[in-house]
Amino acid sequence: MRRILLLIFALLPLWCVAQSRVYAGRSTYSSDVVCSYDGEHIYRGSSNYTSDILYSYDGKSVYLGNSKYSSDVLYTYDHKYIYKGRSHYTSDILFTYDGRYLYKGNSTYTSDILYTFDGRYVYRGRSTYSSDIVYTISGHIPIPLLILLL
Repeated sequence: MRRILLLIFALLPLWCVAQSRVYAGRSTYSSDVVCSYDGEHIYRGSSNYTSDILYSYDGKSVYLGNSKYSSDVLYTYDHKYIYKGRSHYTSDILFTYDGRYLYKGNSTYTSDILYTFDGRYVYRGRSTYSSDIVYTISGHIPIPLLILLL
């Protein structure tokens, strides 16, 4: 019994990551899955086939498809800033993320808020109205991957 419990607890994080999904709007229907995330790759819809990999993520960089080549880096994430490609220059900051809001460029002005992240919902702008929900998230999807969908 102890081995079974240890196995369950060892595999639970993998199962949770494998179940991460992004749904269109407020929906949680399987037909409305926009993409799924397995801890390393974003897949089209609820697929987990390698042919349906849209993006790869290594914790710092987002790559196009199943690639890990430096020439295929779309974004680089550095705690607060999302940079174009592999750059770390201030002039190449595409977005600023403060844990709740995604801002345009290197700004933190309220007028530059593009999206609000509140638990399992992504809202358009600074709103938290249900009519402004863009995506519903089940599980954990890193912010650099979510911005690819916005």
